[in-house]
Amino acid sequence: KQWYQRRVAITAGGCSVKIDRRIVTVDGPRGSLKKSFKHLQCELTLLKKSIDIKVHFPNRKAVACVRTICSHINNMFTGVQQGYKYKMKSVYAHFPININIINDNTHVEVHNFLGEKFVRRVNLLPGVTCKSTGNKDEIMVEGNDVENVSRSAALIQQSTTVKNKDIRKFLDGVYVSEKTFIQELAEE
Repeated sequence: KQWYQRRVAITAGGCSVKIDRRIVTVDGPRGSLKKSFKHLQCELTLLKKSIDIKVHFPNRKAVACVRTICSHINNMFTGVQQGYKYKMKSVYAHFPININIINDNTHVEVHNFLGEKFVRRVNLLPGVTCKSTGNKDEIMVEGNDVENVSRSAALIQQSTTVKNKDIRKFLDGVYVSEKTFIQELAEE
């Protein structure tokens, strides 16, 4: 039997980290992110330049969770330093899809999908904004939390799901075309 599983997440420069009873808070130049790991039986220790993640007497699932926690924390560092940006394009064969961004860039309306009169409204998740890129039929979804950004992009995509038709032929919709960062990190 394995005694413990351990992994170290290196803290990014320019970010401050607080750990309070398995709730990790990361502050950086773009803002602050907070994530709770209370549902996992793990030990999080803040060292000088890293976070130590440890699980004692783990089973297979607990061993897998250690790497997952490490990835979540690294995504938080990337979010508060660079931010996440998903570009989305509207694809249509005949009826042009109109996308309106309303309510201070926090809501998206999709008009004229497959010629329907029904207006599809999507509320973006907290901390996520939507902007037009300036290109035709393209928008970008931005934010610091990768989970909220990707879920908001998925909600927009799922709002334009084709029903009761052959999806091999009717490829209309709003799809993610590119996943990048808002600002690139300067190389030292």
